[in-house]
Amino acid sequence: MKKGSRLLLKIFNLELLVKSLIYLAGICVMSFGIALTIQAGIGVAPWDVLHIGLYKQFGLTIGTWNIIVGIIILAASAVIVKKFPKPGAYFNLIFVGVFIDLFLFLLPFSPSFFITKIIVLIAGLIIMATGMGMYISAGVGTGPRDSLMMALHLKKGWKVQNVRLVMEISVLVAGWLMGGPVHIGTVIAGLLTGHASGISISYFYKHTNRLINVIQKYEKKKEQMKGNKKEIVM
Repeated sequence: MKKGSRLLLKIFNLELLVKSLIYLAGICVMSFGIALTIQAGIGVAPWDVLHIGLYKQFGLTIGTWNIIVGIIILAASAVIVKKFPKPGAYFNLIFVGVFIDLFLFLLPFSPSFFITKIIVLIAGLIIMATGMGMYISAGVGTGPRDSLMMALHLKKGWKVQNVRLVMEISVLVAGWLMGGPVHIGTVIAGLLTGHASGISISYFYKHTNRLINVIQKYEKKKEQMKGNKKEIVM
């Protein structure tokens, strides 16, 4: 086999393909959940308060502001740790922004009754946490917000929970001052997201790793069979 062909097989192997599919599926699911929380109309998570506030003040789209803010955050992370984030972080901010706008376009409704709004919000938060667990379990790279959080934690020695708290309060206040929706949904998001994402990440890490182990065993067995065939031919 030629050297170029071997390299292509190494790059486009089954394990990478499966991880990429899980990653993209997770990003898609998470974005759908975010879109539902926005459409619920009773407040959103802190970062989305900022994105919606920017949208109200300067136009463009909510997804576009997600991308722009993500780029700024990734740049700040790179400066702090003096190292470029994983490629998955860039894919994350682009795909999330695009999918959010797509789902907001496809889901133009807004619930009329308060109880319906609560149901849509909670469903959105659970779906968002599910998608988060899926894409993180693929190990392709975290999103820009988590990249900045970890950069400050590793470089400054600050506790992760304190960094997250300061970041979320800061963007919440900034978004609210620009007209972003702060309501009961913001409180529910703060209380539910951490627990739901923790369960989701643990669940998908376990099952994704199990799937990857099966694939690795299959790939190893396939390589052994190729080796045995070569020995027989020789």
